[in-house]
Amino acid sequence: MTEGIEDNDDPSPKDQKLEQIQQIQQTPQKPQLPTEPPTPFVTTPAPTTPKAPDTDEFLGPSECLDKKFTRASCDLVFCPPWERCIDGRCSCKPPYLCPTEDVKPVCGRDNRNYRSYCQAMALSCRTNRPAMSHFGEHCGESYPKFESSIDPVTGVVRVFIPDSRNPEDREELLVCQKIWKMAAANVACKEHGFPLGAEAAGSVSYNSLKTEEKLLPGSCVSIHCQGYETSLSECLIYDQTRIGNRKVATVTCYAKSAATDDEQCGFKCANTKCVPLNQTCNGVDNCGDRSDEMCCKKCRNNAFRCKTGVCLHKEAVADGQIDCLDGEDESPKHTMDNQPADPRLINSKYNSPKKERAASRFDLESRLYCGIPNATTVDEVEVEERERTSRVKRVVGGVPANPTQIQWQVALEENRKIDCGGAYIGGCWVLTAAHCVRPNPSAYMVKFSIWKKARVQGTTDIVPVNDIHIHPNYNASTYENDIALVQLEKLPFKDKCLQDNPAVSAVCVPWSTHLFQPNHTCSISGWGRTADGKAAQVLLWANVSLIDDCQRYYKGRFKPGMMCAGDLDGSVDSCQGDSGGPLVCEDELGVSYLWGIVSWGERCGQPGYPGVYTQVAHYFEWIRLHTGWPTVTKFNS
Repeated sequence: MTEGIEDNDDPSPKDQKLEQIQQIQQTPQKPQLPTEPPTPFVTTPAPTTPKAPDTDEFLGPSECLDKKFTRASCDLVFCPPWERCIDGRCSCKPPYLCPTEDVKPVCGRDNRNYRSYCQAMALSCRTNRPAMSHFGEHCGESYPKFESSIDPVTGVVRVFIPDSRNPEDREELLVCQKIWKMAAANVACKEHGFPLGAEAAGSVSYNSLKTEEKLLPGSCVSIHCQGYETSLSECLIYDQTRIGNRKVATVTCYAKSAATDDEQCGFKCANTKCVPLNQTCNGVDNCGDRSDEMCCKKCRNNAFRCKTGVCLHKEAVADGQIDCLDGEDESPKHTMDNQPADPRLINSKYNSPKKERAASRFDLESRLYCGIPNATTVDEVEVEERERTSRVKRVVGGVPANPTQIQWQVALEENRKIDCGGAYIGGCWVLTAAHCVRPNPSAYMVKFSIWKKARVQGTTDIVPVNDIHIHPNYNASTYENDIALVQLEKLPFKDKCLQDNPAVSAVCVPWSTHLFQPNHTCSISGWGRTADGKAAQVLLWANVSLIDDCQRYYKGRFKPGMMCAGDLDGSVDSCQGDSGGPLVCEDELGVSYLWGIVSWGERCGQPGYPGVYTQVAHYFEWIRLHTGWPTVTKFNS
């Protein structure tokens, strides 16, 4: 072992020798913060009046509602393929960034032809006006375009859809009542000049509408909207059928003043629309901006609740499209029932926007592969079992990893000494702690697929460093913004930085601080101290739990961008991992995200003092600024 390796971790205030070693700048350590009395930590001013209790068992909490989250809040939900997540909000992409492979052409209302549904939606997003007419290639001025109407007396919805078999003609149809919901009713009203959408989605008997003076279409179509659309033409249209004695869809548009008395309003949407309280948290977008489904303690009417507090309609579960940030709605526990194919995607004479959206999303996801290690290279090795006779199930030293098990773990070598770890996030980039590095790239090498700290193995790659980006607001005395990007040097005459290596995989970078919730079990890894206080011979790992409200343990020393994990009884802590090493959390689909970076702690394994980590999602925008989009995200790229 290299001399001094065993002194990597937090010193006890009583251990003067270790404290002196830690202060040596050439050997960055997982730091112990100064021990002066902490300043009081105040989150909010003390209230002058008692807070009113929540009045609804489904809606809340108030801290979430006050933020007025909507469908554009990508901290809680995904952006559609024609938008990207910037500073927690979905923003419109330029149309040229949409995928062009395996997509259907679209006719625009401006008589232009667009390559894809995504391109038309990107234009609509930027102009806030309907751009799409219909799927097809006959788009000139002489060809008919999509239209819709709402009868001013009955509220009956009528659509005029260009005929795919005869492009010079179009079909006049009513809308079937079968799946007519508020999301589609909102779109219909917005298309006709009611910015807050619909007040009610209803139906009426077709036979009651028939009179000698009024000729009505004899067929209807089902229309299913997500709620983000600006026209019914952008929704899923399918299942044309003869009406017979069925009911057809009606709508009452929302015409009330935005200044509705709050006391008479069950729930005030972010867009100021008023909806009944019992229409919140039911998986249906009654507001038109989805704000009634974003902050829910539980869901009504068998709707599905994501861990972020968003309620989905039960039809969204196991439908082949991920809606919860952690993928829970598409996890095997929901899809193993082998549900039949969605009838809205087959046996339809109309092309499916849902299918096009899924194709665009698949294209975006395929540009980045991260978070899933190559299982064929995970070596099986004999590991001596530890005795587990004590109350503590996991010792501070952790468990030895297999030689190529943690494929995003790297060792940061400075002047031939390894004192810090890091995580590979793809491309030519490694994330580590700011206190681990200095602005001197030539002094560092990054070791990939290294198991024994003092010896390389057959899969090990050693890559020189091209540049080091320390967060500009890093504070060495408080360890605020303790994060740094290490940019690797490219191979000669190539646009990559290391050879293809099945023992090296990138971990995903999270864009939302809501992706994983408190008590979620994650893992840490590194070459730090074992239970007997000596440096580890091989890479170790251990499970830890995410801990909420860390201010109560560290008071004023706990700053924005920090997070806690471990065990409050001190049985597991990040002491066993070098500074800069990864804390990785796995979502419901088995994809791993770099949730934290080992930063600092107080008295390793001390009860009541969990390990403190840099929260990576908090720095997503700063990371993206340096790495670019494809390296760091796929769902919200």
